Amino acid sequence: MHQILLMLHHPVLDAFADDIDYAMLHKIYTNEPANEARYSPAKCIGCERVRVVGGPDPRYISTSYVERQNLTMRMQMRRFTRLTNGFSKKIENHIAALAIHYVHYNFCRIHQSLRVTPAMAAGVSNRLWSIQDIIALLMAGPQEAGNSAA
Repeated sequence: MHQILLMLHHPVLDAFADDIDYAMLHKIYTNEPANEARYSPAKCIGCERVRVVGGPDPRYISTSYVERQNLTMRMQMRRFTRLTNGFSKKIENHIAALAIHYVHYNFCRIHQSLRVTPAMAAGVSNRLWSIQDIIALLMAGPQEAGNSAA
């Protein structure tokens, strides 16, 4: 299975080439039993760690961070919750909503564990952004957007 995934177009490899230590954690699930409820998750019966490129440390091959990020996104953006009417009819609207969410999450929101924004913790920004800063960024357009992070 994972050999097929690696032969396909891979966005991580496209973005970072060989300059990254990257691995995948392939979870193995049971087939859905007939007596379970409609939305019951399948049971995970094992995991396989697969090195994709570089030399990732096997101790850190985990899905914890991405699963937490996905949960945060689903809880803060109702368009990712099942059986909701808050969906995007156009892909352009969906992409815009995602972009606004991530700019706010990373530049405007102080995270309790970090005591600063993720952008400030990573050294990408030296200040807390406001909603007005996001609006100004949107109004400036792509030409001036690169100069706004500091």
